Amino acid sequence: MLCGIMTQPFDRICVVGAGYMGNQIALQCAAHGKHVNLHDADEAALRNSDDAFSEFLDRMIVDGFATADRRQQIHDRVHRITDLAEAVTDVNLVVEAITEDVSVKRSVFTQLDELCPGDVIFATNSSSIRVSRMETATQRPDRVLNTHFVQPVWKHPFVELMRGTVTSDATITSMQSFMRSIGVLPVLVRQQSTGFIFNRIWRAVKKEALKVVDQGIASVEDVDRTWMIQMETPMGPLGMMDIIGLDVVRDIEMVYYKESGDPADAPPQVLLDKIAAGELGEKTGRGFYTYPDPSWQASDFLQHASP
Repeated sequence: MLCGIMTQPFDRICVVGAGYMGNQIALQCAAHGKHVNLHDADEAALRNSDDAFSEFLDRMIVDGFATADRRQQIHDRVHRITDLAEAVTDVNLVVEAITEDVSVKRSVFTQLDELCPGDVIFATNSSSIRVSRMETATQRPDRVLNTHFVQPVWKHPFVELMRGTVTSDATITSMQSFMRSIGVLPVLVRQQSTGFIFNRIWRAVKKEALKVVDQGIASVEDVDRTWMIQMETPMGPLGMMDIIGLDVVRDIEMVYYKESGDPADAPPQVLLDKIAAGELGEKTGRGFYTYPDPSWQASDFLQHASP
């Protein structure tokens, strides 16, 4: 036994952050029998999460990853709580899924460290920030790690695990076991890397797609059409950015830019203009496309090029 972690069951989970990914992580855990406390200090976010949760459950059932007769049971395993101290009571794993801002994440980690017993593991779902930048906000750096899920979790069932500077083997082994228990494949990032595995590859695609539009080389629609046809995917990179949220895309790009200082890593102007106009993608009804019926979903989208 290593520090008691190996025998500790991960059956009571706290997810901090009732946003797009926090809701999906909570749902994935609940669908696999875990009891989940979903925390957000914003009461409106928690109210909205109930609607989002119902929508995600509908999609999970349609996609064949859950059955209608288990719907209410899954839903009832998630408890929405505004008070952080209450949310972490009796849990043995905390997954943070808040904004991509290292100072905000460090503040949350400090609070968690004060509230949770020393054997509780802290994971961050950050899509770009290494946990080594947060670990010193705690007194348990051996029990913190990156656990990067991608959306939708049930259809893309893998998670990237990445150590901090002193994350223990016991922590990694325990989290590998837990991830398998909730139906996702744990992929180990062998060296600390901003962007992990998937996002380093996705970033290259995302960055060039934005540049092609920003430089007037092709329309938004034709960038997505060429990608969808060539790669046989249901949406293109710009449509995918709309689903993620253009503000989230910008925040991730800023992590790279602040780290490198290279002007080539700065978010392209076309992205900043969309955000300045309040066009953040699907969640605001408009981004590179308009919602709820974006043109990339039309049955004939791939048959017509832009004039």
